[in-house]
Amino acid sequence: MNHAVHNKLVSFIWSIADDCLRDVYVRGKYRDVILPMVVLRRLDSLLEPTKDKVLEEVEFQTKEMGLTELDGSGLKDASGYVFYNTSKWTLRKLQDTATNNQQILLANVEEYLNGFSDNVKEIISKFNLKAQARHMAAKDVLLDVLEKFTSPYINLTPVDLEDPDGNRLPALSNLGMGYVFEELIRKFNEENNEEAGEHFTPREVIELMTHLVFDPVKEKLPPVMTIYDPACGSGGMLTEAQNFVKDEVGAIRATGDVYLYGKEINDETYAICKSDMMIKGNNPENIRVGSTLSTDEFAGTRFDFMLSNPPYGKSWASEVKYIKDGKDVIDPRTVNLF
Repeated sequence: MNHAVHNKLVSFIWSIADDCLRDVYVRGKYRDVILPMVVLRRLDSLLEPTKDKVLEEVEFQTKEMGLTELDGSGLKDASGYVFYNTSKWTLRKLQDTATNNQQILLANVEEYLNGFSDNVKEIISKFNLKAQARHMAAKDVLLDVLEKFTSPYINLTPVDLEDPDGNRLPALSNLGMGYVFEELIRKFNEENNEEAGEHFTPREVIELMTHLVFDPVKEKLPPVMTIYDPACGSGGMLTEAQNFVKDEVGAIRATGDVYLYGKEINDETYAICKSDMMIKGNNPENIRVGSTLSTDEFAGTRFDFMLSNPPYGKSWASEVKYIKDGKDVIDPRTVNLF
């Protein structure tokens, strides 16, 4: 995706806040709707082509096999992803069949959200999206927001489309989706006078870090490797590292699979990272929520590489009791590293 297309897409999404949320949310809360809706629309667009196959699988499992609890593996096979939605709805169908009755629309939206697989439901929970939908319905803007995100003039799908005027809308790659997330987060942080670095590291910095880590060992890369980021934010460092070692035209590339692991303390950023992992075909269960300092989710697990940009500017006074008891902390996994 070129910069002009990227900027146009971000501007369109950014305008939704002013068009639909003004006077409904204070300006600093626009992100509470826009970011989860971007994630939801992206997941929704990926599932649209296989919607009928998923519904056929649901019918087969319930009527032919008589299952009272659906088999997730069959539904994942039908959707083509590690997530799925078993409701009859898509965002476009919700918008197309909606009336001005916001309560009926809200009921349909909640049915749609409840139809997702558990891994997406967790993301929805971290974004507090159901509460946002109820608030928008109460303020009569839920339909307006749905219309914006399903507009034929915006393309959040991975395939090329054409708008009603015959103009090409380029596909949004997974990497492009990451850039959209990061640009929106940056803009929201600027609006709220927050530090963008709390959520993502600039791509040029990540590129430098990946060169520093992988260049010295480029002739000795393991056939299958694991990469860990203990403060992974929205996941940009993990996915860029994966892209770097798997680059088909680069001199450095892994011959096998690259497995990504990460932990993030901020619920919203964690939800973005986990959804990004699902979209890109990585295992979302390898991304955990919480503080790396207070709880080691991966205790005993060894990783081939670790890259991180920890939040150096933040106090860790509240974490001291978890990691220090008057003695130096020794992790046995690091003993042979120095």
